[in-house]
Formats: sequence, structure tokens, C-alpha cells
Amino acid sequence: MSTHQPPMPQAAPAAPDRQPAPGAPYSGYTSPIPVVRTHLGHAIASEWTKIRSVRSTIWTIGVFVLLVVGIGLLAGAVVSNSASSDDLSGESALSLGFFGLLLGSMCIITLGVLTTASEYGTGMIRTTMVACPSRARVLAAKAIVFFGVAFVITLATSAFVAMTQVSMLSDVARTPTGAEWLKGTVGVSLYIALLGLLSLVIGSIIRHSAGAITIMIGAVLAPLVIALFMFSQSLEKVRTALFEYSIPNQLSVFYSNSLSDSGPSGWDPLWIILLATAVAFGAAYLLLEKRDV
Repeated sequence: MSTHQPPMPQAAPAAPDRQPAPGAPYSGYTSPIPVVRTHLGHAIASEWTKIRSVRSTIWTIGVFVLLVVGIGLLAGAVVSNSASSDDLSGESALSLGFFGLLLGSMCIITLGVLTTASEYGTGMIRTTMVACPSRARVLAAKAIVFFGVAFVITLATSAFVAMTQVSMLSDVARTPTGAEWLKGTVGVSLYIALLGLLSLVIGSIIRHSAGAITIMIGAVLAPLVIALFMFSQSLEKVRTALFEYSIPNQLSVFYSNSLSDSGPSGWDPLWIILLATAVAFGAAYLLLEKRDV
């Protein structure tokens, strides 16, 4: 009988040690996906995608356009049919745009608050911060995108209403000057956009949509309403200051139709709202860096 034994299997050769020598560059796997250093432009693109894809933007901007255009055209039609040249002597036809923008500003305020505060309510802010750990960059991107949207929409709407009202009231009101056109379109659009930006920053500070909207609407209406009920002579200075620096009065300044004989004039309201927004923006940045999301 044969005693031949099958050959024993040879052990596989040991895999070569692929560890790089100390100090040598690593030459292992390289991802085919290019690594791109993120910057503010990426955050802006992300925020633009958010603001144009949510329903709140469509609803608030839609209602804003409806209010500004509807009230503006209605006011122009009523005045053109009932007023005479003596009633509006010396008055610019642009002044009627004030009423629609005052109500429409509530929509811009709401959109500004929702741009930041809604993410805290839904928890989406955690995803945002993971995608972009730089909190200052996130806040700056939101501010840039919102301000651009608010300014463009307000400018287009207010310019359309202004041109329509001037044509409707050409027989009973004087033709606006170039400076009045600039203030009644570009100036008031900058003011409304900054008011919305202030609302965005307040939303970032409060982190609650309903609370921030209530605060901003109160800031718009409360000073004027409180001043109306100050009958005491001892409070006359306070009453005058509330009238002069209330947001409705500052809006009316852009139409050369101030509610008071003193107070802000010219482009003063724009610098006031710009200063208030800058201070609030600084506070929001400090709180954003210190608080958890």
C-alpha cells in the first residue's frame, strides 16, 4: 500500500507592511471627490435655496405685494376721482404710497423673523450648524440673502405703485422731483429692507417666531399708539419724541409728509434704522457664539 501523503498547503506569503516610514508622506487611498474649502459664497447659496423653497416666503411676499399694490392703486383711484387741484396743491403724488407700505412692512417683518427663528423651532438649525460650523458665517449669509430679497421686492413694488399714482394724479398733484423719486423708491426700500433685517436679528436673539414677531410689531405700532393717549402737559416732550421717532413717522419722512413738524428729516430715518440694526446684529453675534444651538 502506498504511503504517499498529499503535499501540505503552503502558507500564503505575509502581506507587505504598507505602513509608511516615520516622516514619509502617506500614499494610500485618495478620494475622487474634490475637497473644496468652503467660504461665504457656499453659505449664501444654501440660504438662497432655503428662502426660495419654503412656503412662508411665497405667502409673505405675495401678501406684501397685494397690500402695497392694492392699497396704493385704491388710494390713487379714490383721490383722483374726488380731489381737485386745490386739495392737493403742493402735495406730491408719491405720498399716497405710504399707506400700503406701512401695512406691507408687517409682511417683511414676519419673513425676517421666520428666516432665523423658524429653524430653531423645527430643529433645522442643528443641521445648518453641522454643515457650516462658522456661526458668524451662517448669520451673515442669512442677512445678505434676506436683505437682497426684501430690497428688490420692495423696490419693484414701490416703483410700480409710484409710477401708477403719478400718472393717475397728474391733474391734481404736482410732479415729484428727482430727489423725491429717489427717496420714495430707493430710500424707502432700503428702510423697509433694514427693518426686516432688524426683525431677522431679533428672531436670532429670541429664537421664537411668535415672540419675535410680537416684539417687532409692537416696536412699529406701540410708540405711536402710546403717544396718542398722552394728554398730560407734563408728558408733552415724551409724547413729541414718540411721535417723531416712531416707525410710521420715519416712513412718512421718505414721502416728505412727516407726522410732526420736528424730528428726523431727509435721510435721517435710514441712518437711525441702520444704527439700530447694527447694534442688534452685534448682540445677536455675541449670543450666537456663547449659546448652544
